[in-house]
Amino acid sequence: MSVGTKTRLQQNAAACREHLRTAFPDQTALVTEFIKEVEGPSADAAAWARFTDLSHSHAAMLGRVEAEFREWLG
Repeated sequence: MSVGTKTRLQQNAAACREHLRTAFPDQTALVTEFIKEVEGPSADAAAWARFTDLSHSHAAMLGRVEAEFREWLG
């Protein structure tokens, strides 16, 4: 994996985590649990790549993260 790709994955992961924390400030514990589930035991930032697409649309990525979190909440 190239350095640029790794950096982009880390930036996407940070953006997704921050977006969830900002969008759901009253559900901090659940957001933290969701983040741990997405990243797994190794806290893998690459796990957030499943929310990106070829267009690299930041807004679309955050929308998918939020939708999956809402679905995860049930």
